[in-house]
Amino acid sequence: MAKSKSFFFCRECGYQSSSWLGRCPECGKFGTFDEEVVKTVSSQSHSHSATQPLSAPVLLREVSYGQSPRVSTCCAEFDRVLGGGIVPGSLLLLGGDPGIGKSTLLLQTALAMQGARILYVSGEESEQQIKMRADRLGGRPTNDLYLLSETDVQRILQQVDALRPDLLIVDSIQTVTTDDIPSPAGSVAQIRQCTTHFQQLAKTSGIPVLLIGHITKDGTLAGPKVMEHIVDAVLQFEGDRQHGFRILRALKNRFGSTSEIGIFEMRADGLHQVENPSATLLSQRDETLSGTAVCATLEGARPIFIEVQSLVSSAVYGTPQRNASGFDLRRLNLLLAVFEKRCGFKLGAKDVFLNIAGGIRVSDPAIDLAVAAAVLSSNVDIPVPSGTCLAAEIGLSGEVRPVARVEQRIAEAARLGFKRIIISKYNARSLDLRRYKIEVLPVSLVEEAVRALFA
Repeated sequence: MAKSKSFFFCRECGYQSSSWLGRCPECGKFGTFDEEVVKTVSSQSHSHSATQPLSAPVLLREVSYGQSPRVSTCCAEFDRVLGGGIVPGSLLLLGGDPGIGKSTLLLQTALAMQGARILYVSGEESEQQIKMRADRLGGRPTNDLYLLSETDVQRILQQVDALRPDLLIVDSIQTVTTDDIPSPAGSVAQIRQCTTHFQQLAKTSGIPVLLIGHITKDGTLAGPKVMEHIVDAVLQFEGDRQHGFRILRALKNRFGSTSEIGIFEMRADGLHQVENPSATLLSQRDETLSGTAVCATLEGARPIFIEVQSLVSSAVYGTPQRNASGFDLRRLNLLLAVFEKRCGFKLGAKDVFLNIAGGIRVSDPAIDLAVAAAVLSSNVDIPVPSGTCLAAEIGLSGEVRPVARVEQRIAEAARLGFKRIIISKYNARSLDLRRYKIEVLPVSLVEEAVRALFA
């Protein structure tokens, strides 16, 4: 017989303790333990399960499986991130900031999938609210889209058994509860148990399940880390709500690559796919201004050209300001130290502001040389020559280091009409520069790139 016992769970990482702790030994956060009552299995149940026959091991060469066709979402960007479509029987988790467009993305997907029977379960909105949102998106369902406003996982599973849909969408997992655990919705134990129920549904019935999850203030998925291990794919929907662009990336994908991203633009009538993000992110202007440079970066496996903007001015206050939007501030301080030490630019007493146009965040190290060009251009008030882009990493000693997939960057630069691209000479050693329809300028030090840009 099951017995009830109190445990303490960390709401940040899901660490379990028999007593309350002020600091979590797993994630190091303070004041994150909540008491929850869980049911434990008695020793008689353990002895009963021990008498059941064990599953026998099978030779790898004797295992056979059928190649199940993927289910297309009718959205090329979404299918790209998933690896070609939704795998039957998979459990997917979609996370993102509040108001970023998670529910809009999945509702548009449900409206676009032709000939499919879909069950959309919402614990946050009523059927009327979902209908109003669907009308605002201008979607006319070409399939059987069923709406259900329910938070009890047992009742949801009963409706799934009766309806037998081709796809189940749950918005959100933090609102769903089960009677097995006497704790409030959104608690660590509830999220873990409900996710396990949906996992069993997906694996036994072959129905793919899409879960929407909230995130914490640190940008990580709310709930226990074990939830991310249970699901087959973890998708992150990110972007700045003040800008229109949204990026869908896979943090985990058991059925595909995690190097692909999908780019969307939020408009009044919903999310629209961005087929050519480079042309959209680059500013359309005729005049050439100082403090801007174009970088050939990679988001996943897709080359994207972005504009780096910088402003360098004399410090008004005693302490110079350093501010970066879309770029790591610590990396910016490191690069400024390299410019002052290796290039002789006195930036220690100046304010430096950096911005990545379009409201996106870039972590590709190839942006280093473009950051250098934008900062130094603003400092000397000389614009970077038009038609020039850059792609290289900068080391602490001032050397220009190579980056991955430079051939894709050069080909995309030529396609977009750039006249010259500056790369590391270590990348150029393995390239035949004569076959490109664009001037490829290899450099080995930051000083060489500065002379090439501002001589």
